[in-house]
Amino acid sequence: MNDTAHHTPRTSAAGNTAQTVRQVSIIGLVLNLFLSGLKILAGLIGASQAVVADGFHSLSDCITDIIVIIGVKYWSMPPDENHPYGHQRIETIVSIVVGLALAATAVSLGYKAAVSISQTPASQPGVIALVAALFSIGFKEALYQYTVRVGKKIRSSALEANAWHHRSDAFSSIPVAIAVVAIWIFPQFRFIDSIAAILVSLFILHTAWKIVRPNIAQLTDEAAAAQIIAQIESVSRQVPGVEDIHAIRTRNAGADVFVDLHVLVKKHLTIDEGHNIARNVKRSLIAANDCIRDVLVHIEPH
Repeated sequence: MNDTAHHTPRTSAAGNTAQTVRQVSIIGLVLNLFLSGLKILAGLIGASQAVVADGFHSLSDCITDIIVIIGVKYWSMPPDENHPYGHQRIETIVSIVVGLALAATAVSLGYKAAVSISQTPASQPGVIALVAALFSIGFKEALYQYTVRVGKKIRSSALEANAWHHRSDAFSSIPVAIAVVAIWIFPQFRFIDSIAAILVSLFILHTAWKIVRPNIAQLTDEAAAAQIIAQIESVSRQVPGVEDIHAIRTRNAGADVFVDLHVLVKKHLTIDEGHNIARNVKRSLIAANDCIRDVLVHIEPH
């Protein structure tokens, strides 16, 4: 016998989460537009090609903000006839897109840095170029902290991925600031900024992989984390009437986990008694972990 109750409606919670994601992303979009304009202007005035390029890098962050703003409209939709498990996988896809955009940024920065090692800047950059780079580091790190904190709170992988895109912009400004100071103090060592930029690009590339890898795992229906499976087993065994359990299967859909397990009960129980045990197992698991969205319980005789 199966306890196949429909998914518990979470329309209100999903709506609030979508609104939060949208608000945070819009804030990031506006601030990125402001920062990119500021850095491009400062780079032109301060005669720093590196700062101008960094400004255009900040402008690229606006693309991922827009992707998240558009995507949240779709992944927050409730289940329907064609998508009975919901639309959370759209968030997974958006997270992968953001991660790939971050990887592309890292490759672009690393390539430009490698090419510029043997190049000599046309003129010495002004103080405003250094100020813009330092301001960008602090500004984007603060935006990262704000975005990732909200992303973790509402369990949004797309928002957390976009937060790392903000941090990559902060990291890319570090070699720019180093470049400006190095040219002032050691004109003969102007290649240092390029080497630093290559190291930063490798770090960003590693971060992109950390974003993309778990989301690809979701698309291939990888099981939930070991601690969640252990919790499922522990909670299920504590439900009165459960003699044993086996065949636990899990899969992720966005921030949610769907569970399928077999529960063994005494064979003389009535259908109604077995159904109540299955229902209690489902309720206990959902109450124990807010990541668990739905549970399918198969009742078998012990």
